[in-house]
Amino acid sequence: MNSEKETFQSKNDVSKSLFYRFSQFVGFLIGARFFVAVLLTFALYVSTFFLFNQDETFRKFVFDFKVHGIIFCTVITILAGGIINQFYDLEKDHIVKPFRTRIQSFIKQKYFLYAYLALTLISLGVAWMISHKVFVFFLVYQFFMWFYSHKLSRILIINNLTFVSLTLYPFFGMMVYYETFSRKVMLMAIFLFLILLCIDIVKDMLTKSVDKAFGYTTIPNYFKNKNTQVIIISLLVITMAVSMKLITKTGISGFMAYYFAGGLFVLILCIYLLLNASRRSKFFTLNILRFWVFVGIIAMLLNGIESKL
Repeated sequence: MNSEKETFQSKNDVSKSLFYRFSQFVGFLIGARFFVAVLLTFALYVSTFFLFNQDETFRKFVFDFKVHGIIFCTVITILAGGIINQFYDLEKDHIVKPFRTRIQSFIKQKYFLYAYLALTLISLGVAWMISHKVFVFFLVYQFFMWFYSHKLSRILIINNLTFVSLTLYPFFGMMVYYETFSRKVMLMAIFLFLILLCIDIVKDMLTKSVDKAFGYTTIPNYFKNKNTQVIIISLLVITMAVSMKLITKTGISGFMAYYFAGGLFVLILCIYLLLNASRRSKFFTLNILRFWVFVGIIAMLLNGIESKL
């Protein structure tokens, strides 16, 4: 009888141990923002091959290990940036993201810091092997990732502009690497910058009270809700103007033309939701804009495949 109890207890301990290890693994992935990194990797490959590097064959692109190395360094840097950001925002995330914080709590913060240092060194090491210029590029990227989490995320307007700039920094690097400077690319970059800026400000509206409690000076806290609505709607109107410019002046065609044309209706819907001023409307606006960014990546992929056929 005792041996049966011991066997049952040992099996129970094993299952608990496996669950705990699995929870630690999931906690690390969430803490490092692994899923965001995967999406950005996909976006980088799509934009690199179909937008910045349209003249190179697919075979040549596949064997361009320098490009793969740069994208690898980008992904590792984003993972490291996610870890250091959650380290600084831990107290705030306990309130804003309790479920995520609970899962992350399966891993001690010191192990997150060890992972951050390891990922940083791996990224810089690979960058150094590619070239000294690439090393400097990622050294700057990692410094501002840390400095944003440490200081800039609490400074009015600078926090939003820095966050969006850091999101687009790898794409800017690829544009410079391939020397793809055109009116169409610049307008598309402005469009994406404005969309991401709107997303970040709407997100700040949803966490307004928590940001204020923890000393984050955001646009909603400083300018209040009504003025913040005016700012976001103004940015959305400018984004619509950029979309129309892309459609009428750059000769854009195929799926991307449909994307920017459809985007006009999406942006009008977002303006309507923002005028409603309810928390639910802001939440819908945030997710609609996020979804539309993802749709843009798919549209670019389909447009690129169509042009290669």
